[in-house]
Amino acid sequence: MSGASAPVKGTRPEGASSEADASRKVRDMFTQIAPRYDLLNHLLSFELDRLWRARAAKCLQPILKRPDALVLDLCCGTGDLALALGNAAEARILGADFAHAMLIRARIKSQLAPKLSGLPPRVPIPFFEADALRLPFADASFDLVTSAFGFRNLANYEAGLREIYRVLKPGGTIAILEFAEPPQGFLGDLYRWYFTRVLPRIGWLISGHHSAYTYLPKSVARFFRPPQLAAAMRRVGYQSVDFREWTMRTVALHTATRKTES
Repeated sequence: MSGASAPVKGTRPEGASSEADASRKVRDMFTQIAPRYDLLNHLLSFELDRLWRARAAKCLQPILKRPDALVLDLCCGTGDLALALGNAAEARILGADFAHAMLIRARIKSQLAPKLSGLPPRVPIPFFEADALRLPFADASFDLVTSAFGFRNLANYEAGLREIYRVLKPGGTIAILEFAEPPQGFLGDLYRWYFTRVLPRIGWLISGHHSAYTYLPKSVARFFRPPQLAAAMRRVGYQSVDFREWTMRTVALHTATRKTES
């Protein structure tokens, strides 16, 4: 998996000795960088992160346009994907993340969004503090579960896919937007140079936290390549598994559905 010698089970920040320790370290890291998180996301991606989320939301419009649909944005961070999903949605959107400092910013942004966008007032998106591996929602609750650049940070990927499967309704859709390692070649090598050499230094200078922005490229290099994540989804039981790659194959949107009842 991305050159690893053993199967990738979940993220492992430096020094993590177990899944529980990895989860704690990730939560602590995102708590520390929350004040500069949005600024650095937009700056370091050259604003492409906004485009990727808007593109993902456009792909999911058939579900988002349904007034009866219930949508969960998982590992929602400061709420950017949840807000992108809600911009033109008739579905009800919820967000969940386990980093409290991120959720504070997500709730503020949700309350301010109509004023900043000029859109008609709407009920703010509710955000819940919850662990993606132990969600406080009943079985078969959601028509769509999304995650943008957060699934990669789970301490156990298969457990995360199974938990999402549990809370999806039969026929419901999972959509994971994640970074990917581009293929070898000039453009891929240029991307890796920026991602491993330049990005961590800028992130450190602006956020003051060096480890968080060295963790980012390491976590992407360790993560599944798109065909491997697709295979993991199939092993869990998802159907109609697919992915599309964007921006020199550095980002992929993965979609699949939970089996319908027989």
